[in-house]
Amino acid sequence: STWGTLFSFFFQIHMAAPVDNLDTVISEHVPAELAAEVRRMLYGVEWDALPIAEDAAATAARFNFEIRAYGKKAAKESTRRPRNVRVAVIQNSIVVPTTEPIEVQRDAIFEKIGRILDAAGAMGVNIVCLQEAWTMPFAFCTREKQPWMEFAEDAVEGAATTFLSNYARKYNMVIVSPILERDSVHQETVWNTAVVISNSGEVIGKHRKNHIPRVGDFNESTYYFEGNTGHPVFQTAFGKIGVCICYGRHFPLNWQAFALNGAEIVFNPCATVGALSEPLWPIEARNAAIANSYFAFAINRVGTETFPNEFTSGDGKPAHRDFGAFYGSSYAAGPDGSRTPGLSRVRDGLLVTEVDLNLSRQVRDKWTFQMTARLEMYAELLDRATEHDFVPQVIVDTTVPRS
Repeated sequence: STWGTLFSFFFQIHMAAPVDNLDTVISEHVPAELAAEVRRMLYGVEWDALPIAEDAAATAARFNFEIRAYGKKAAKESTRRPRNVRVAVIQNSIVVPTTEPIEVQRDAIFEKIGRILDAAGAMGVNIVCLQEAWTMPFAFCTREKQPWMEFAEDAVEGAATTFLSNYARKYNMVIVSPILERDSVHQETVWNTAVVISNSGEVIGKHRKNHIPRVGDFNESTYYFEGNTGHPVFQTAFGKIGVCICYGRHFPLNWQAFALNGAEIVFNPCATVGALSEPLWPIEARNAAIANSYFAFAINRVGTETFPNEFTSGDGKPAHRDFGAFYGSSYAAGPDGSRTPGLSRVRDGLLVTEVDLNLSRQVRDKWTFQMTARLEMYAELLDRATEHDFVPQVIVDTTVPRS
């Protein structure tokens, strides 16, 4: 069978060497006569391959990052023009050791991201989203406040926004910048925040991470708590976007709330490691795109980040200095259930897509998920479930003896 053959090939590859990219494995090791069917089973209706601009390809080759580009069309309509938007995501590793001064670490990442943004500009990208806490190593595993809290910055006047605003203006590009925010208005409280920068270079607004993990080395609540901004949708020049930050991807209601507020594109900037979450990764953003009839973009960093001091996380594991490997694999998913191949598990990369936002309504009309959602029924249950005297609706089989 196709699945049996596929399993055999994947098992052989797994035993031989680490996998850089699932799509590369398919191309190199699955027989040509099966490859198209395997991709259909894994990814749904295949996205079109888009040409890579010469300048973008040259920049990627020079600075050693990957570019992939795919397109998703909608059916032609007589009453609406196509709403084609170029949407991209960036995944990257840190550049210098975590023992270097904060400014050196940050500025080295800025230099790397600037080059990738130049490639995005050459590709005509309209909206781009960076990975979670992109300006820094993901140091929240350490539980140390210093020096890592020095990466926190003001959402409007901080170094990241100042840096990215220039690129937003230069390339007429909306940029979503997830940072460690220091709230200068409220006694310098720290948040995990995504700042949305207009193609004019001005800040449209921000969203703070709704769900904070307390699992394994993800000791983030030492630094910040759950956000207080709700589920804002930002109406940009190119479409309505939401940002579901990292751990929030595990909560279907979190994804749905952005849809209820009108999102057409939802980004999921993350920092997650293979031993913990990789089996979940290909599923969650894709499920969100299906359930909510929008485009979803999952972004994860790459590389292993080593810290000066050992740490533990109360899970019985020996003290260690790294989180494990961040596995990249950033991808885009469409409302029709299809998705792109992922970027590399180990390399910096730029994923560019051209999507027709008209597809969302076409899918809603076909599947009628929104019409049949029964929100009032679930709202009533959730309202009761939040009360301290909530009684679950359980009907007991009285014929079964009780112990």
